[in-house]
Amino acid sequence: MQTNATQTTKRTRRDFLVSAGLGLGALRLANQTALAAENPQRTFAKPAKMRLGTVTYNLAKDWDLPTIIRNCAEAKFEGVELRTSHAHGVEVTLSKAQRAEVARQFRDSPVALVGLGSAFDYHTPDQIKLRKDIEASREYIVLAHDVSAPGVKVRPNALPPEAPKEKTLEQIGRSLRELGEFGEGLGVQIRLEVHGAETSLLPNIKTIMDAAHHRNVGVCWNSNQTDLAGAGFDHNFDLVKDKIFTVHMRDLYLDEYPFRRLLTRLNESGFTGFCLAEIPESKDPVRVMNYFRGLFLAYQNLL
Repeated sequence: MQTNATQTTKRTRRDFLVSAGLGLGALRLANQTALAAENPQRTFAKPAKMRLGTVTYNLAKDWDLPTIIRNCAEAKFEGVELRTSHAHGVEVTLSKAQRAEVARQFRDSPVALVGLGSAFDYHTPDQIKLRKDIEASREYIVLAHDVSAPGVKVRPNALPPEAPKEKTLEQIGRSLRELGEFGEGLGVQIRLEVHGAETSLLPNIKTIMDAAHHRNVGVCWNSNQTDLAGAGFDHNFDLVKDKIFTVHMRDLYLDEYPFRRLLTRLNESGFTGFCLAEIPESKDPVRVMNYFRGLFLAYQNLL
């Protein structure tokens, strides 16, 4: 038989909290505090501050700007990356007045213009073409500045067989550094998408980042299966975790990819930027976006 003193001791913490009206939330916090005191190595995840948005490829490729803003707002998507060549028509051919109007539409809405998505790459051995691509990228950076987009997505797309791998990676990096310097003067980041045959391997992206070596040049994580190659996901993530500016995500239900682990690592690294859905088009897009957002939150235990 337990003595009254023993019963009192065992009831103290829980009963005090309940009687004080603090409820189960306070009890859970007290339990976590006690566990942390017993095991200093154990930590509890802080709420994520990442933001959710979409790219217009492919879900919104046929939407004009008012439709993009309306659908994103309805689905509680906070931002959008506008990819070149899509129906919204945000291209370098816009006049100054038209660029100002694009900026105004986003400024007057709850949806942020996260950036512009180009198809420029810098792996070609043809130095004349490379120079043209860099100059065209500069025009696109000016467009981003004029529409108040804080970044431009670029990409590598391949390793040409006729050129040494190391030379190509160095060339891409040097091109990015030049653009990073130019973009910094306009307040526009350069975001390298983890993309392309072989160039999507994270060790190669790390080599490119090292060659670029500029604070205004970072990575657009692309959620590729190649993220799991070689030494594995965590090793590859650690190669660039301090340079991730934005994130592209495929359908979150795909169990071939560790999306929960990705979100955990992003949160642990202090990432507070945009995770952007890059998913197929749908006849019921807002419903699909709502499901995507629900899973995005559930993976972070925020529901």
